Amino acid sequence: MSETLKVLETRRSCKNFKPDMIEEEKLQAIIKAGTYAASGMGRQSPIIIAVTNKEMRDKLSKMNGEIMGRGEGVDTFYGAPELLIVLADRSVSTYIYDGSLVMGNLMNAAADLGVDSCWIHRAKEEFDSPEGKKILEDLGIKGDYEGIGHLVLGYAAAPLKEAAPRKDDYVYYIR
Repeated sequence: MSETLKVLETRRSCKNFKPDMIEEEKLQAIIKAGTYAASGMGRQSPIIIAVTNKEMRDKLSKMNGEIMGRGEGVDTFYGAPELLIVLADRSVSTYIYDGSLVMGNLMNAAADLGVDSCWIHRAKEEFDSPEGKKILEDLGIKGDYEGIGHLVLGYAAAPLKEAAPRKDDYVYYIR
């Protein structure tokens, strides 16, 4: 089996991270893989925000928890020390698909490099809020971007679960 197929079959979401930061060269390789995701008509509608600053990471986790309806002190990022946020330009008709493909590339690249990850939702609500829009403005990001997802990154604090069996009716053939 090819290494790519092995990664695709064995990658799992992590929900319990060590506090250790990942190596910068691994972070850059993961980000680069995200920039090579397919996009409708090659328009590259997504952008990636890399968050390694603990204060901003904690602020985003708190915002995410508030949207989710979680109480104080709940870390919606499962202790992951850093994250990548994918947003995409709403003016491009394929923006949701484009951003989702970036998320997939990021997750699979992380797994290939031995870095664990988990896709966290509610980026749309975060970056549609006044506080989220202010973060984008402070970064100099202009345009009408929608949050697609957060990819929290780090190293698992415990072994990850095995894959669930694939459902029997997953694939249908027309031959």
